[in-house]
Amino acid sequence: MLRRTLFVILAAALVVACNSTAKQGSQTEAEKTTGSTELKGKTFGAAFSPDGSIDYSEMAKQMDGRDSVELKIQGTVQEVCQMKGCWMLVASDDSNQEPVMVRFKDYGFFMPKDIAGRKVVMEGWAFREVTPVDELRHYAEDAGKSQEEIDAITEPKDEMKFLASGVLLLDEQ
Repeated sequence: MLRRTLFVILAAALVVACNSTAKQGSQTEAEKTTGSTELKGKTFGAAFSPDGSIDYSEMAKQMDGRDSVELKIQGTVQEVCQMKGCWMLVASDDSNQEPVMVRFKDYGFFMPKDIAGRKVVMEGWAFREVTPVDELRHYAEDAGKSQEEIDAITEPKDEMKFLASGVLLLDEQ
């Protein structure tokens, strides 16, 4: 009798768990089909206030003489990882500086893949780092570059990077 009761309880728990997983999956699909134009004002990662943010073009001045600095920066998304949305390149509209590689703290959130051209504010840490060739090639592959472009990467790159704890989408395209 005890075994039968235990079996019924386990079977009921399994049915409830499977039903819950199916609902979560459908919500995820719905989120995937949401257009990026509906994301204006949405924060990814940790919530923060955009007050006190500086333009991306000012980031290098803030870094002067330091190995890293905590900042809120604003800029325009140039490119997003097309595999997962796990990194993006952000630049300033009125600057000739190279875009900054932005990754996300603890791999804890991803950005929509279709937000190139959108303005963002990011909170996190700016730092300098030498990016090895294999990592540069990996990023090029994620960005959908041709094999010829990937093979042309032969030198490591000393660059500014940004580790974002939160990203706020400001406008629509």
